[in-house]
Amino acid sequence: MKQLKSSFLNMAVVLTVITLIAAGALASMYTLTEEPIRLAKEQKKEQALKDVLLPYTRLDEPDTINGLAIVRAYNGDTFVGAAVESSANGFGGTIKVMVGFDQNGKIVNYSVLEQSETPGLGTKMVDWFKTKKGNQDIRQLNPSEVNFTVSKDGGDIDAITAATISSRAFLKAISDAYAVYAEQHAADGTSGASPQAATMNPDSLMTDSLAVDSTLLKGTVIVVEKPIVKTNSKPLKRR
Repeated sequence: MKQLKSSFLNMAVVLTVITLIAAGALASMYTLTEEPIRLAKEQKKEQALKDVLLPYTRLDEPDTINGLAIVRAYNGDTFVGAAVESSANGFGGTIKVMVGFDQNGKIVNYSVLEQSETPGLGTKMVDWFKTKKGNQDIRQLNPSEVNFTVSKDGGDIDAITAATISSRAFLKAISDAYAVYAEQHAADGTSGASPQAATMNPDSLMTDSLAVDSTLLKGTVIVVEKPIVKTNSKPLKRR
C-alpha cells in the first residue's frame, strides 16, 4: 500500500474523519442514554412529591405560574397543600428544588433535585435546612412570617458554614416557590364558587307591611307621611 505524503490537506482530511466518527459516537450515546436519564428525572420528581407533601390521595395536573410548576394535593376532597418546583443560580450553577407547603403556607419539607455546588460546602443544602440545630431548619416555617434570608444579611436562617452564596440561592428558590404558592392559594380563594343567593319566597312579599319584627324597630323612629288626596270639589263660600 502506497503511503500518503504528509501534507496539510491529508492532515485536515484525517482530522475531519476522526471528528465525524467521534460526533457520530457521541450522538449515538446521547440517543441511547436520553430516555433513561429522562425517566430517572421523572422518578426523582415523583419521589420528591411524596417526600415534601403531607399524605395525599390524589394530585391535580401541574399548573405554571411565573414560570414555576405547582401541583396541588388532596386527601379525598380536602386540600392538604401544594408542591412547587423552583430554581436559582448558586455558586456552582443552577439549584433546583421541590418544596411542599401545607394548607396554611408552612413548609412541610423540601428535596434538592439538581445542584452542582462545592462538595462538602454548598452540597450540604441537601440536609442542612432540615436539621434541627440553631436556626437551620426551615420546616414548619411560613416564609411570609419570618425574615427568610441568611442571618449574615439580617435574616432568621443560619447559612451553611462557608457557603453563604449557595445558602442565599437556596433560600431564594424557596421564597420564589412560596410566592407562587401564595398567588395560587389566593386565586383559589377568590375564584371558587360564588356564594349562593338567598332564595326568596314570593308569598313573603304579600305580607302586611305592618308585620315587622319588633327587634328591628327597637330604637327606630318611623315617620308616616299622610297621603295627599286631590279632589275635584270646590271650596265652600262663606255666606
